[in-house]
Parts: sequence; structure tokens; C-alpha cells
Amino acid sequence: MGGMDRAPSMSRRGRASMDAMMRNSGADAHLGHRVIHCNDHSANLPYKFKHNSISTTKYNFWTFLPKGLFEQFRRVANMYFLLIAILSTTPISPVHPVTNVGPLVLVLAVSLMKEAFEDRKRFMSDKIINSSSIEVLSGQYWIKTPWSKLAVGDVVKVHADQFFPADLLFLASTNADGICYIETSNLDGETNLKIRKALERTWDYIDEEKAADFKGMVECEQPNNSLYTFTGNLVIGKQTIPITPNQILLRGCSLRNTDAIVGVVVFTGHETKVMMNTMDVPSKRSTLERRLDKLILLLFAILFVLCFIGGIGSAVFIDRKWWYLGLSQRGIEEQYNPSNRFFVAVLTFFTLVTLYSTIIPISLYVSIEMIKFIQSTQFINNDIHMYHRESNTPALARTSNLNEELGQIEYIFSDKTGTLTRNLMEFFKCSIGGVMYGTGITEIQRAAARRTGVPIEEAPRSEDYIREKGFNFDDKRLMRGNWRNEEHPDICKEFFRCLAICHTVLPEGEDLPEKIVYQAASPDEAALVTAAKNFGFFFYARSPTTIRVRESHIERLGKVQDMEYEILNVLEFNRKRQSVICRYPSGRLVLYCKGADTVIYERMADGQNPYRDITRDHLERYGEDGLRTLCLAYADIDPRQYEDWNEKFIQAKSALRDREKKLDEVAELIENNLILLGCTAIEDKLQEGVPLCIETLSKAGIKIWVLTGDKMETAINIAYACSLLSNEMKQFIINSDVKSIRDVEERGDPLETARVLEEQVKRQLYDAISAAEEIQQEQSGVDLALVIDGRCLMYALDPHLRGALLRICMKCKAVVCCRVSPLQKAQVTTLIKDGAKKITLSIGDGANDVSMIQAAHIGVGISGQEGMQAVMASDFAIAQFRFLTDLLLVHGRWSYNRISKVVCYFFYKNLTFTMTQFWFNLYAGNSGQRFYDDWFQSLYNVLFTALPVLAVGVFDKDVSARRAKQYPQLYKAGIDNLYFSWRVLLVWLFFAIYQSLIFFFFPTQAAEHGVNGGLNLGLWDVGTMAYTCIIITVNLRLLMASSSITVWHHVAVEGSIVSWFLFIFFYSGVQTPNRQDNIYWVIFNLMSTWYFWFLIILVPSMALAGDFIYQGLQRWFYPFDYQIIQEETKFRNKLEISDPEHQLEMMAMLDGPTTLSAEEERSLAMAQLPRERTWSRHTGFSFDSPGFESFFAMQEGVPAPAKSWDVARRASMTPRRSHSLARTDSRTGHASIREDIHMPRSSIAEEEFDGDDGEFRSSRNNPFLDEQPSRRNSYFD
Repeated sequence: MGGMDRAPSMSRRGRASMDAMMRNSGADAHLGHRVIHCNDHSANLPYKFKHNSISTTKYNFWTFLPKGLFEQFRRVANMYFLLIAILSTTPISPVHPVTNVGPLVLVLAVSLMKEAFEDRKRFMSDKIINSSSIEVLSGQYWIKTPWSKLAVGDVVKVHADQFFPADLLFLASTNADGICYIETSNLDGETNLKIRKALERTWDYIDEEKAADFKGMVECEQPNNSLYTFTGNLVIGKQTIPITPNQILLRGCSLRNTDAIVGVVVFTGHETKVMMNTMDVPSKRSTLERRLDKLILLLFAILFVLCFIGGIGSAVFIDRKWWYLGLSQRGIEEQYNPSNRFFVAVLTFFTLVTLYSTIIPISLYVSIEMIKFIQSTQFINNDIHMYHRESNTPALARTSNLNEELGQIEYIFSDKTGTLTRNLMEFFKCSIGGVMYGTGITEIQRAAARRTGVPIEEAPRSEDYIREKGFNFDDKRLMRGNWRNEEHPDICKEFFRCLAICHTVLPEGEDLPEKIVYQAASPDEAALVTAAKNFGFFFYARSPTTIRVRESHIERLGKVQDMEYEILNVLEFNRKRQSVICRYPSGRLVLYCKGADTVIYERMADGQNPYRDITRDHLERYGEDGLRTLCLAYADIDPRQYEDWNEKFIQAKSALRDREKKLDEVAELIENNLILLGCTAIEDKLQEGVPLCIETLSKAGIKIWVLTGDKMETAINIAYACSLLSNEMKQFIINSDVKSIRDVEERGDPLETARVLEEQVKRQLYDAISAAEEIQQEQSGVDLALVIDGRCLMYALDPHLRGALLRICMKCKAVVCCRVSPLQKAQVTTLIKDGAKKITLSIGDGANDVSMIQAAHIGVGISGQEGMQAVMASDFAIAQFRFLTDLLLVHGRWSYNRISKVVCYFFYKNLTFTMTQFWFNLYAGNSGQRFYDDWFQSLYNVLFTALPVLAVGVFDKDVSARRAKQYPQLYKAGIDNLYFSWRVLLVWLFFAIYQSLIFFFFPTQAAEHGVNGGLNLGLWDVGTMAYTCIIITVNLRLLMASSSITVWHHVAVEGSIVSWFLFIFFYSGVQTPNRQDNIYWVIFNLMSTWYFWFLIILVPSMALAGDFIYQGLQRWFYPFDYQIIQEETKFRNKLEISDPEHQLEMMAMLDGPTTLSAEEERSLAMAQLPRERTWSRHTGFSFDSPGFESFFAMQEGVPAPAKSWDVARRASMTPRRSHSLARTDSRTGHASIREDIHMPRSSIAEEEFDGDDGEFRSSRNNPFLDEQPSRRNSYFD
């Protein structure tokens, strides 16, 4: 897009001297750039450029095993099991080496197979790409060559719809004027076409005959990952021509709407920009996984204590008085030599380490990985509720390591444009020459009217109203040429020309207004050009040097004139502004500029902008209405001034060092003395469901912050429209755009401005903290909100003010940061993540959100209008902001519950198994004697208890997805970490120890008193009996821990128990020469006695009795929130089935009059309360329990009748836990419902039964509820 830029010839160093400087490096290490000889393969050989083949695999044939094993043994648990396996091969080990080596090998094999499977997919993908063919110039012929054989300096020919095999310097095209169209969707996700223009000096090299004669040298930057910059020069003879990004075709892009192009390979393989951008996102570990590490350390401590006790006990027990042990014989092993008790203790310690090694679950990590993988691929990716039909975009879990982290999010940091809004821009209003145009009402205005209660009178649509993509404007003063009748038609004409000329949009299709399609780099640009078209300035064609505009209504109505403007220079939109220098057919030179108000106002001509102040007022009003604004200005340029400036501009474009900085400096020389034309106001509507989503997430205890680059007024109004802010909130606004700061800025002293601004920020922060603390002390229940702009945030993030900023932010329910940079977004995220130690989530849709996404615990990318940069850097990708409700409240909560339960269960079952062995060793004098057979110990984790864990981790569900969204307060359990706390682990620990005592005591007592055919039961009989009881008990215990039981639970649990019996039948019934005979026929001998059958019923019953009683009491007196929801659901289902007449009566009552007396209201409320029925009288878990009737009674505002046991319970109760739903009102003495959990009324007529999940769907409104808003909201708010 360089237009008519011309580069003067200049002398350069000879090729020989250049070769000497660059030899063996391909780049000068001192100068920092590389030299490439075009179409000269031999000249490039000394430089040793990289080949073009790529490899994205993690391993190769030689590194797979060593590198794969290294990755596995980086885990502390796997290294521990390796040491145990080594110990088991020594004489001190009481178990056969296979006991510990077998499970370790199995776990490593599964993990390595998973790695190999994933890496093979990468290998096959690489192979397909590397074997793709491309035409390479060889002599005077185009030869098809694999991509992997390409070399730097090769001349290649790419045809339509093909991908570029490397980063190319664009030489020539089959299109006129050396242009081509490319699609960059694989690079950045943007599907709109972009134009690239070859250097005029190389336009003729499209044919092989001429291309064969092409010789040149490219002097360019070193390979880097910047997709949108390139610094280099093409040297042909003695002429040096600057190369810009517009002449570079990047690997991964494809050629569109062009028959063929010819280019020179600049960067190859892993040095291409796309490959240098494929770095892995920062490695993230979930909070639960880090807590799991602490649990493993606890298990290590327990193991050490058990082994230490055993070692000391063995040294104490060893004595020659136990004559039957034969300790007085010669040649006794040192481990049992009473003469050296210290050595006995040490050896016994290591013996017990191998014996008790099962306390650390070897299959834990593999099981969790499998569970997370299934959760991600089968549930999150396939959730129809997170599928966006319009864009055909499903949810995507790009990692499975952070599933449970989704269930513990406390802070969400969100971008605005494209995240909360649709990023579908519509030209809505404008201000031209100090006059506002446009009569529409924005969504933000409507939300503000509802908030303030002031109605808005909406003007009817005029006959001239036009609505199309990118344009939603109604004002007859401008439409159909009526602008000619305005007070300043010349200003209107310049305004519209600026819209039609100052852009980089590409037109496609026929040159008719109704058929043309605009391909723009951003929706804003497309909307502005569409607006120009509808105002009568129809941009319909462009070439690299010209723009054609069909202008209507210039002099008189009905006249149409095709105007061609010569584009001399385009200053890209990367400095909050964009400028175009064009030449009129009359020879007039004009600079058109559009950009943010801050940068345009700084460059205005003094005394020539009478509309400056009034336009600023219009900008503020548009910002309050939630509109995106841009200022438009122009400046006439003297031809001599332009010639002088253009020489500097060309020199800056030719610079190899700091090219961007020099271009900015040169642009400052021409972008001044601007004359303001007006401003545009574009509406970006909110995404569907955003306010409801934010309201739901807020009820779940999640705090939401908006970090945006928009103006403060726009950000505040968007926050109101999203339900993020409300009138009831106390707002603290820290803003740099105040009179005191402006007065200091006018003096022109930047140091003084910085000092005053810093002092003001400090004062405002501490004032806000003091006010917030006063409000909290008053306990008024007022929510707090903070609004701060980017300049103030820059000072607030300084180390000496960071603590104050964190304090006020932690007190606020909502925070809005406006005018912030991408770096500041990441800094704010890190402030809460590291400073407050809270679990954070960042969500955005653009490249400016990448740093914020990578800084948070979890990054969510929205696949929207700004490409895929955010998605490619994210952990999870969704199409709409509203899908966060399902992602967090459903999948995140389920994953947290499931993984927490799985880890706790692993902890319990392995501790139970090991503690039983520990009690037996105490009983056996700490001799290190095994209680179980080797294979029993080996297969405990990997076979007999593995499948039930997977079933729970994949299918367990405490409440359905609909209930999880209906009661978002259930999510708070994850924020408070209620299900994986040390208290929960201690409960599991207690019952593990209790059950291990049962498993040891009963079988050993049976061995002392039981006989089998006249023989006493032996060690292996007792061990097999105890092992059978353990397998049955721990599998049944998992069913008790399950919140829902599916057919897969039954298959896994019952299948595991059956698999044990099948195994022991075979293992005990077949005698092989290479194993001990002690276990032979044991199970059959046991099954012939009544002791066995009695114990496998008694022992599991006794072991599980404690869990049953504990769970019953907990659910009865101290229910979790989800348990109350389960009871409510159960009650409604049973009432629907058992009493349909009562349901019909209730429906008839609710369909009646809505005006009820106080007594009628009380009667209706009491009729809706759950009654004690025959089907729930003896359940122990239903509504005859004390906690539930009072819950639903108080939900209706009616005290439940007191019962004797209820009164006694309340008199003896301790204060409720923080997550409980009920509390006592100090004013009334009655139990009331906690205000931070939302529960709808239990009216049966409100919902209808849903057969899919066994629940109800909302079907009708309850008139009684509508008549009682205060009573209903007292619990919800």
C-alpha cells in the first residue's frame, strides 16, 4: 500500500565484501541482519540456512524412550515407585519384585503409549505438510519439489488456493499492477482477504524466462515472531528498494482471487514467522493438583512414621527368648540378629518401606489424566449448550489439565469489545461541523432509562432510514443528498470523502452499491466505508496507487461523478490513528486522518478549529450512550513540503534498524495542523445473554472485572447494561481527566504532571479505602465498585501503591478499568493472582488480550471477529461470553467435585489397605511379614479398584446441569474448597483407620477360633479372607460416596468385585512351578467354611456402618447446599408421581385470582410445604428430617410448626458452617434462609417434569410469587 513511493538509487558495498562479512552465518552477528542471494543456490550454501522441513513432534525414534522416561520420572511419585521397585529386588524386601515392578511398568507403559499415540498424530501431520509440492525455478523451468527441499533464495511459483510453503518476498503476480489477495485465517483466524503488492521493479518476473534472469540480494532482519512487521531491502544492481510487510507472504497463508504469484524464499522451516509463533502457552497446573502434591507429602510422612514405628518395634521385639524363632542358631540373618538391634531397626525400616509402598497410589496420576481427558473431549467439546449455531463453533478444551480449576474461579477478567459485545459494528450516529446527526436509541440508553426510571421518547423511523450490515443510521438531514442543505455542506463533503478514502478496505464483487462486499481489517473500517456509500460517496475500486469513489449529489441532485484519487502514502493504523495522503485530479494534496480523540486533538491547528469544544461534548455524550467514537480531520499539504517529507519517509522505510520508530517520527512531521471535521459514533451491541450470564456468575460468588481500552463513559455504561454495575452500588471513580490535571498539563511540564497525577491517585486510593471500611463497618450490605482509567492505573500499579490498590479492589464486587493497554491487563490479572492468591480467569477475543489470558490461572479465548490469536493462546475456547455459565457452573463444578472425590477416595482406599498390613505387622512382632500374596498387592490399584474410580470421575453428578445453573450459589463450594479441604481428608483418614482395624481384627479372630476340616486357618487363609473383605468394602464405599448412581457405576463396582473372584478362582486353582504353593486351593478351602461367608457379610457391614451413620447425621443436621437441592428434587418427583390430584388442585389454585388476603396467602404457602407422607417416613434422608421442612417453610415466609426433636436439636446445635443454607435471625429468633443462596419457591405448579434428567422444567408463572416480590427477593438478593 505504499502508493507512489519512489526510492532513489544509492551506492552499496560490493557483493564480494558482503559475502565475506556474512559467510558461515547467514547473518552478520554485529549488524544484526542476514543477506540472501536470490536465485543463486551456490552463493547461499556458505551461510548454512535452515532447511524447510518442520517437525512438531516431541520425540523421535532415538529420543522417545529416554526422553519419555525422563518426563515420567519428573513426577515425584513415579520416582518414589522406581526406588521402591529397586528396593524390592534386594534381600531385605519381603515381597517379590514383581509386586512393585509390575504396577510401575504398567503405569509407565500406559503413559508412554498415550505420549506415542499423540506424537504419532503430530508426525503424520508433519509428513503430509513436508511432502506437499511446490513449483521451484530450476534453470528456465518450473520443477515440482517437496516443501521440505526448499532452500532460502529459491524462486517459487504459487498458484491460486495454494498455501505459501515458506516466508516469501513477493516479486510478481498475474494480476495487474503486481497485487495479489491472500487469506490469513490459518495465521490469525481472520477470514477477510488482504492485499499484497509487489515492488514495481520486479513486476515482470512472472514468466520463467524472465524469472531465470532475476538476480538480486535481500538484506533483511533476523527471523523473529512478529507477524505484522518486516524490515529489509532488496538490492538489484546499485539500486536499493525498501521492503515492507506488504511485500511479504507468510507461510500458512493462502493465495486467493489470483491465478499465480512468484516469490523468493526468505525464511524457511522453523525460522518462518508462523513456526516461531507456535511456542507452547505457559505451563499451568491446577490449584487442586498443587494441593495434591501436599497430600502426597503427607502420605510420605505417614509412611515414614509407620516404618519408623515398625523398625523400633522390631528392634524391641527381637529376643532370643522366643526360642521358636530360631534366633539362637548360627548364620542368622543380620536383620534378625538380636545382638545388633540398631542394624535390625534400620533393615526393618527399609523392609517396611517396600511392604507399605501401596500407601502412595501408583495409578492416581494415570486415572486422573484419563478422567480429565474424557471430561474434556467427550463432555466439554460436545456440549450442545456451548455450541454456537450461527458460526458453527463448538466449545474447545485445548488442555485437559485445568478442568477442575474451572470449578474454583473467583475472579473473571474480561475484555469488552468482542467479548461482552458482538464486535459487529454499525454506523449509528455522527457529529459534523458541531452538529449531531442520528436519531436512534442505543441499548445502553435503554438500559440507563430502565435504571433511572426516566422514559425515552423514541422517534419514529423516517422514510430515508437504511439498515444493512455495518449501517444503522436514521436522519433525513443527511440522507439522499439532503446534507447539501445543511449549514456547512463543504464540511459534510470533506467528512464523507474522509470516510471513503482514509482506509485500507478491499472491495469485492460488482461495482454496484447493493452487490459490493467490503473486506476490511476490522469491522469498524467496514462500517465507516459502508456509511460513506450510503451518504453518496461509493468506494468501489482500488489499485495499489489509486482509489475510485462514485460521488453522488455533488453539485445538484441526481448527478453522479466517478472520482479517482491517487494514494501517495498510507500511514497504518498502529498509533491510535490512520492517515492517507492523496492527490485530487485537480492536483490538490490532502492528508485525511482518523483516530482517537486524544491523538487527534493533540495535532489540531491552533485557531482553525471552531468546533473543537462542542465536538468534545458530543464525544462525551456518545461515550455515555455506549458508542465507539473516532475523530475525523484533514489538512491541506503544500507540494514542496510534501516532497521534502516524502524523502524522509522513504529513508525511514529503508532503514534496517528501528524502522518502526523512525516511521513514527516521520509521521509526526506531517500529521499536524489538522482541521477537525467531526466524529463518528459506532454501536457495538452486547452479545446475547451477557447481562443474564454476569448476573448468574455474580450470584455464584464470582467477581467480574472489565478491562477495556474504551473511554470511561463508554465502559461505565456498558457495565450498567451488562448488570455489572447498578445504582445500588457505591462507586469509587479514579480518573485522570479532571480539571486539576488538565490545568497542570497545559503548563507543558511532564514531570510536574506526573508528580501531581501520582499524588492524586494516592489520595483517591486511600480515600476510597477509608470510605469502603466505613461502609463495611456499618454493615449496610452496600456493594462496592471501582472505576479507574489507564493513566491512574499506571501509577496505582507502582510497588508503593500496589498494596493500596489491592486492598480497595478486594473490597469491591466489580471493577472497571478503562483506557488500559494489553500490558496493564496482564498486570491487573497478576495483581489478584499473586497478590491476593485468588484463582483467576481471563477471557478475551483479540491479540491484545493474549498477555492477560496467559497471565491468569485459566485463559478463555472467544473465537470472534478479531481472529484466533486469543484462542491459540487460551486453555479453553468458546464462541460466546454467555457460554461461561455452562463452562464454569456445570463442567467446572462437576470436574472439581469429581476430581476431589476421586483423590480423596484414592487416599482412603490405599491407606485402608496399608493400615491393615500395619496392624498385622504389629501383631506379628514387626517382622515385615506379608499379610497378602504378592499378586494381591500388585493388582489392588491397577485392576480390582481401578474401574469404579473412572466411573465416578466421569459420570458422577450431584445435581443436573439445569439445576447447577438454576442454583448458581452451589458454585461457592468450589471457591471455598469445601470438598478437598484438610477437614474432609481427616474424615476419610479416620474411617480408613477404623475400617483397617475391622479388616484386621475380625479375620484374625476367625483364624484363632475357626477350623477347616480339623485344621486351623493359616496365614494365607486369613490374608485372602481379609483381602476379599477389603475389595468388597472399598468398592461399596465408592457407591456410598457417589451423588448419582448410573449403570456404569454398577458395571464398574460389581464388575471389580466379580473380577476379584474370577482371578482368585484361577490363581488359587492352578498350580505353577514358579510360584509359592501357599495360596494353592485357599479360596476353595475358605468357601467350604461358614466363617468365610459370615465374614464377607459381617465385615463390610461393620466397616461401612460408621460411614453410613456419619453421612446420615451430616445430611440430616448439617446438609451441604447440593444435598438440599437433591432433597427438593426428590420431593417434587415423588409428589408428581404419588399425588397427581394434589398437583391439579395446586394448579387450579394458582390459575385463580392473584389477589389474596393475608390468611389466604398463609394457607396457600402452608399447602405448598412438603408434608410428612408414608413414602418418606422412614427414609432418614427425606423431608421428615429436621433441616428440610424449616428450610422450605422459611422459603415461603411461614414458620414451620415446632416439633419436640426439632426444639431439642436447635437447643443443642453449634453455629452452622459457612456453606449451610440456614441461619438464625437475631431479631425474630426464627430460622431464616441464608441470603447468598438463591432458591426458587417450591410451588409444584411452577415446573413440569423433565424425563431426561428426572427433574422439572419451568412451564408457568406462579401468581402468588408475582404478588409477593418482597418475600421472594428476601432470600434471593
